Amino acid sequence: MMSVSKIASKVYTFSMPIVKSFIVPHPPLCIPEIGKGRDITAKETVSALKEVAREIALLKPDTIVFMSPHSEAYNDYFSIADGEVGSGSFASYGLPGLEYRLFYDRELVKEISLKAKMEDIPAGTMADNEQYMDHGTLVPLYFIYHEYRDFKAIRLALSGLSSLEHYRYGELLGEVFQKSEKRIVVIASGDLSHCQRIDGPYGYRIEGPRYDELMMKIIKSTNFGSLLSINHSTVAKARECGHRIILMLAGMFDRQKVSSKILSHEAPFGVGYMVASFEIEGFDASRAFYELYRSREEFSIKEQIERSDIYVRWARNAIETYIKTKKIPDMELTLPDSFLNTKAGVFVSLYEHGELRGCLGSVKPQKKNLGLEIAYNAIAAATHDPRFEAITPKDFPYLKIVVDVLTNPIPVLSMSDLDSSKYGVVVENGERRGVVLPGLAGVENASSQVEIARRKAGIEPHEDIVLYRFETTKHY
Repeated sequence: MMSVSKIASKVYTFSMPIVKSFIVPHPPLCIPEIGKGRDITAKETVSALKEVAREIALLKPDTIVFMSPHSEAYNDYFSIADGEVGSGSFASYGLPGLEYRLFYDRELVKEISLKAKMEDIPAGTMADNEQYMDHGTLVPLYFIYHEYRDFKAIRLALSGLSSLEHYRYGELLGEVFQKSEKRIVVIASGDLSHCQRIDGPYGYRIEGPRYDELMMKIIKSTNFGSLLSINHSTVAKARECGHRIILMLAGMFDRQKVSSKILSHEAPFGVGYMVASFEIEGFDASRAFYELYRSREEFSIKEQIERSDIYVRWARNAIETYIKTKKIPDMELTLPDSFLNTKAGVFVSLYEHGELRGCLGSVKPQKKNLGLEIAYNAIAAATHDPRFEAITPKDFPYLKIVVDVLTNPIPVLSMSDLDSSKYGVVVENGERRGVVLPGLAGVENASSQVEIARRKAGIEPHEDIVLYRFETTKHY
């Protein structure tokens, strides 16, 4: 485990140019011209947003950084708004005349881009093709402009990368801002759970209020390391939009003592709205949450490797050998006879930092034995899953591997014969096929399992399907 003294060896200069940071929601209904009376239902949120705007006016920042989950986002890149000016309006809410312009702080944008290139973080202005501001920026801007306008802006988007990468990106942003001579305010725009009332956007789910309670506890305690350990399925079930934005903000506070205050929290429309403020109080080496998390994760994966069975060890061996040599290790010297004399369908799932990193497989055996089936599917999951970049040696210490060995699929005549926790499902229409494994996080019932399989195969809801189910033996 990495010691605090080793973590603290990275030198920072803390002049505290980040004078204040805020988490704010972005409900357009809170704007009187749009809400037309409904804004009174969220009066605590409106009052807190006005308080934030007044405080910003007193702070008189040179630059305000807006981080929004609704800015143009990319799967593998953190986009930064480029150019001299950004503009936007509430035209989509029937108010084209309610429009705003922001002048960008190009100097700081350039510094972020250069630092990202040095740190090998995929961030910058290369992918920014849309200067039009989204409502995640416009809603807080509406309140700020009523009090203060003498500032330049930076607009940052999230990405499809892992939670840890968002935290790491935030850490980079914090380093850039701390070295600046400008006074900076950061606005992390994001709503919490969207499933807190039956009449809300996603109905009611118990995970909704539980997620909000957990987030408020973390914000109050400023124990931002806890954000990195939240189970991905917990976040997915809450149907939030601000989690990764909050992770970016938390990353800015790495190695710093921070005080926080929750100004309001409510869910009047079934969506959690939290307004909170943060102030940096100085350097604190014990709060190196990124390095501590990586150290714990490496230790955990080492433990998993030591206790994993032959299926997982063989899959890992195949991945590491192939990535290093482009060859498959010798099965005759490595595997028992059962791997050489049997055949079965196999799926190999890879996880990194608690999130899926690759998953490919075969429902029915495609190779001459189980050993080859595992090896080829493990390599495919690591190098050819189109959703992810290929695994590299630097990923090895953080790679968790799960091997599912499948029974032969059997036809299903009725949805009542399915059980998403016990059976995997195959959905077919002609040559199109979608497969979903059993027991996946976020897949709550057979209907959603079939729906996901349809989407994977590109089969529309009105098209006929043939259903199969299968069971798996899972190896960790």
